[in-house]
Amino acid sequence: MSHDNPFIFLINTLFSIYIAIMLLRFILQQVGADFYNPISQFIVKATQPLVNPARRFIPSIKKIDTATLVLVLVLLIVKMVLIFSIAGYPMDGLQLLIKGLYDLVSLTFDIFIVALFVQAILSWINPDPYHPVSSLLRSLTAPVLNPIKKHVPPIGGIDLSTIMALIGLMFIKRLVLSLFQML
Repeated sequence: MSHDNPFIFLINTLFSIYIAIMLLRFILQQVGADFYNPISQFIVKATQPLVNPARRFIPSIKKIDTATLVLVLVLLIVKMVLIFSIAGYPMDGLQLLIKGLYDLVSLTFDIFIVALFVQAILSWINPDPYHPVSSLLRSLTAPVLNPIKKHVPPIGGIDLSTIMALIGLMFIKRLVLSLFQML
């Protein structure tokens, strides 16, 4: 694909940022993050113009905000259609759906991996635990870290749960995404 095309760059960048914000909204809802947090409020306000209308047509399933999740997938597919059209590549509906699901799964893992990295780096400088970023990172990483912390105590005063979580997430990501390669 022509990566030097400025329009492909622009579409890829703008869509990727908005898709990440939209997926972050979904994940933060699932982990029960504080939606009064200023960062959460930004995410909600940035995604509301698409989420509100979509909720009229796509109902939630139990506590899962399916409208937001479907929007993420649709935005991923629209991004690919635009990029493939500009690049002059043929498109197949099933391939677009599979690639969209692949990108959704990959981005979900990436959000957790980046959150763990940032939280680990911030722990070295001992930030204010009530800072909006710290609070949100704790909410986001708790579902991954808490089960590990239950079974792996600190060794010599060093908490290895973040390293174990990162290795585990990267392994599972590769494993899951390799299944898509078979399709």
